[in-house]
Amino acid sequence: MRVKQISVFVENKPGRLEDILGALEKAQINIRALSISDSGEFGIVRMVLPHAEQSQESLREAGFTTRLDTLLAYSMPDVPGGMLNNVVKPLTKAGINLKYFYAYTDPATKQAVVVIKPDNLEKAEQILKSL
Repeated sequence: MRVKQISVFVENKPGRLEDILGALEKAQINIRALSISDSGEFGIVRMVLPHAEQSQESLREAGFTTRLDTLLAYSMPDVPGGMLNNVVKPLTKAGINLKYFYAYTDPATKQAVVVIKPDNLEKAEQILKSL
């Protein structure tokens, strides 16, 4: 399944994450998944949020630089080896590289959900749908 991810580019200093989360709280936006990476003095906060375009606008109004991307979200059993056997092996066999990913557990379904940025979105989507 395709999902929209919002990336927020921020200085890597105390308080910036609090500012982002405060803007989302003010707009009454709940976070489904979140990942943070740093690159020296700056960082990227990647999030899956409901109503992506509206959420992105709320963050922009709060003064943040954002980007909207389309990624894949794949649900699988939350068991040891689940990601290896359900995602990594099939995509590796097809020659697809994973640029980055992060995961969360859906309490309603008790499934693990991995958010994937592959180098070939269409091909990765076809492979995961066929499993």
